[in-house]
Amino acid sequence: MENSIFELQYALDTFYFLVSGALVMWMAAGFAMLESGLVRSKNTTEILTKNVALYAIACIMYFVCGYAIMYDKTFFLSGIVADGVAGADEPAAYAPSADFFFQVVFVATAMSIVSGAVAERMKLWAFLVFAVVMTGVIYPMEGSWTWGGAPVFGMYTLGDLGFSDFAGSGIVHMAGAGAALAGVLLLGARKGKYGPNGEVNAIPGANLPLATLGMFILWMGWFGFNGGSVLATASVESANSVAIVFMNTNAAAAGGLVAALIVARILFGKADLTMALNGALAGLVAITAEPSTPTALQATLFGGIGGILVVFAIIALDKLKVDDPVGAISVHGVVGFLGLMLVPITNDGSSFSGQLIGALTIFVWVFVVSAITWFVIKLIMGIRVTEEEEFDGVDLSECGMEAYPEFISGSK
Repeated sequence: MENSIFELQYALDTFYFLVSGALVMWMAAGFAMLESGLVRSKNTTEILTKNVALYAIACIMYFVCGYAIMYDKTFFLSGIVADGVAGADEPAAYAPSADFFFQVVFVATAMSIVSGAVAERMKLWAFLVFAVVMTGVIYPMEGSWTWGGAPVFGMYTLGDLGFSDFAGSGIVHMAGAGAALAGVLLLGARKGKYGPNGEVNAIPGANLPLATLGMFILWMGWFGFNGGSVLATASVESANSVAIVFMNTNAAAAGGLVAALIVARILFGKADLTMALNGALAGLVAITAEPSTPTALQATLFGGIGGILVVFAIIALDKLKVDDPVGAISVHGVVGFLGLMLVPITNDGSSFSGQLIGALTIFVWVFVVSAITWFVIKLIMGIRVTEEEEFDGVDLSECGMEAYPEFISGSK
C-alpha cells in the first residue's frame, strides 16, 4: 500500500513538473511576440531568429555542461536516469529528467531577457556566441551558489546568510538583466534615440497587438514558472501551496499593470500601453522571489510597487542614455532586485542582509563576466552592425529577409 501511494505521488509530481516546464517553455513565445512587437518592422525577423535560436542553444549548452555546473549532476554522458532514483539511497520525488527539463527552460528565460535589450543594432552571430557562454557557464555558476547550495568561491553559502529566491526574481530575472546591461553599455544606443541636447526621442514599436499577445503569453507561462517551483502537487500541503502561488502570481500581475497605467496617466497625461504591459511583467517579476507566503492583498501591493517602480526606472535609464528598446533591464533587473528585497516581509526564513548579499553576488558575477565576454566578442568579431545596416534594418543584413516585405519594400 505504501509503495503504491509513493508511485502515485511520483507519477503526479513528475507530470506536474513536466506540464509546468512546458508552460515556462511557452514563455519563449511570449518573449518573441513581445520583443517583435516593440521593435521596428525592419528588425522583426532578426529578433525572432534570436529568440528561436537562443532557446535551442540554451537547451544544448545546459545539457552539455550547465546542469553539471549548477547541480553537480550530468545526463550528457551517463544517460537519463528513469528509474526514480535520485541518489544512492533516497528515492526521488519525481523523475530526474523532469527536473532537468524544468531547469533548462529557466535558463532559456534568462537569456531571452538579453535579446530585447540589445535589439535593433547587435550582430546576430555575436549575440548567439554570447548565448553559448551565458547558458553554459555564467547562469549555471550563479545558479550553483543559489539553488545549487554551493559556497560562493568556497567563501560563504548564501542560504546560511538568509538568502531566499523561490522562483528566480534574482537568479533568473536580475541575472538576465545584468547580462543585458553589460551588453547595452558596450553596444551603445540606437542611432537617433538621443538628441545632441540630451533629449530622448521615442522610437515606437511596429506591432502593439503582438506585444500585447506576448505579455499575455508570459503572464500565462508565469503560472508554470512560479507554480512549478513548488516542486510538487500530489499532497494536500503541496496542492494548497500551488493554489496560493497561482493566486498571488495573478494578483501581482494585475496590481502591476494597474499601477503602471495610473502612473503613466499622471506623468504623461495618456494611458501608455507599453508601460501597462511592462507594469504587468514587473508585477510578475516582483512576486517571483516569494509567491507562497504573502496574502493576496500583499501580493497585489507588491506587484503594484513593481509596476510603479518600472515606469520610473525606464524613464531614469533613458535619461542616463541606456537604450533598452523593450524595457527589459528595468522590468527584470530593477524590479528583480525589488522582488528579492520584499521576501523578508513575509518569509521569516530570510533576512534583508542575506537578500542584499545574494543580490550583489548574482549581479556582480553576471555583470562582470558578461562584460568581459561581450568585450572579447567585440574584439574578435564585433558586436554592432554598421550604421548603414542599422538604417536599412538588420533583417536584411543579418537574415536576408523581411518580416513584412509588402509594407517595407512596397513589393506586390
